[in-house]
Amino acid sequence: MPTITTKDGVEIFYKDWGKGQPVVFSHGWPLSSDDWDAQMLFFLNHGFRVIAHDRRGHGRSAQVADGHDMDHYADDLAALTTHLDLKNAIHVGHSTGGGEVARYLARHGESRAAKAVLVASVPPLMVKTEGNPGGLPKEVFDGFQVQVATNRSQFYRDLAAGPFYGYNRPGAKTSEAVIQNWWRQGMTGGAKAHYDGIVAFSQTDFTDDLKKISVPVLVMHGDDDQIVPYADSGPLSAKLLKKGVLKTYKGFPHGMPTTEAATINADLLAFFRG
Repeated sequence: MPTITTKDGVEIFYKDWGKGQPVVFSHGWPLSSDDWDAQMLFFLNHGFRVIAHDRRGHGRSAQVADGHDMDHYADDLAALTTHLDLKNAIHVGHSTGGGEVARYLARHGESRAAKAVLVASVPPLMVKTEGNPGGLPKEVFDGFQVQVATNRSQFYRDLAAGPFYGYNRPGAKTSEAVIQNWWRQGMTGGAKAHYDGIVAFSQTDFTDDLKKISVPVLVMHGDDDQIVPYADSGPLSAKLLKKGVLKTYKGFPHGMPTTEAATINADLLAFFRG
């Protein structure tokens, strides 16, 4: 399997398919690069070079105990882009991956980047604070950690079968295969990485990161996102970005790159080529 080893000795698995302008995908918690299947195949067939990695502790990357924070995530992404010597790359991040992309561009600069996309992403800040009154209470995320620590398998099953894809909504058509694939990806990763990752995605404030980014950024968010609520995420991120454009999807769930792949892929393609 293709891997790189980071400065702190962590082995990171990645996929690198095709030729052309590189599109780099950063996945959500607690998944893996497999969550981008619908996008990787689509853009490969449209003449792009598609790249995706498993975040440290996730998927097929090393299940290390440390470094499960946004700075390390961004540094790992930078190590991959440097190793592959990527130029004029488009970075696409979903959920936690959107935070990873924002931190990467702000921390490591934009010399290798052309554009970015934040899909149902965690920035600017998920947790409720005095400065972020619309956020979710810290107790919500504390509860996530308890469930990861006590019955991760059931917790992941419940997330996939319910709010992640909006399968808990009246009239929703559920897919057992999609649920099982989400569970498979989650359970392939390490419990420690997933436990710590909850703090990383919920408590990291990306406000300053977003302000630093100068490349064009498309912010895509469903208004029925039950994981990263719309009002405190997408619109706020778009306002903080120098060249941010918000695209709102009525009724779309958090996992819209999977359940609404045809729409998302078409809009991504238009942005890439625009």
